[in-house]
Amino acid sequence: MALNLEDKKSIVAEVSAIAADAHSAIAAEYRGLSVDEMTELRAKARNEGVYLRVVKNSLTKRAVEGTEFECMQDSLVGPLVMAFSQEDPGAAARLVSEFSKDHDKLITRVIAIGGEVLPLEQLERLSKLPNRDQAIALLMAVMKAPIEKFVRTLNEPHAKLVRTVAAVRDQK
Repeated sequence: MALNLEDKKSIVAEVSAIAADAHSAIAAEYRGLSVDEMTELRAKARNEGVYLRVVKNSLTKRAVEGTEFECMQDSLVGPLVMAFSQEDPGAAARLVSEFSKDHDKLITRVIAIGGEVLPLEQLERLSKLPNRDQAIALLMAVMKAPIEKFVRTLNEPHAKLVRTVAAVRDQK
């Protein structure tokens, strides 16, 4: 379907606005996926807070200019679907990684985070990054551990005394 200039400008503006706020981006080749599979991928993306869009590469290159994903421009070749993580850096990686396990036709081509293009082997590592809730839980566990140890240390002399008295009682 041919796009007129106004449609192209609106697509570039939309993708540019998303890219400016995104944490990470992944470009994956979708050649060979059926319409049902793409619909399933889009539904999963909506549920996980990932902006997923098939855009012409020339428009994508214009959209990412001036964002931290400008480094991807040289690698945008072929039929690509762009996935931008909106909520946490690993969301798009988790989506593409999980979906490509069941659908081998979805092939990751470019991974970008923090203004750098990462090697494709980093997809699995990026997908294992904790989301916001998991990161807060880890932080709370780390903050709580010293206090728990301190309380156990304070409690130990009393517990030891009770165990000693109980052992003496049992002996008599």
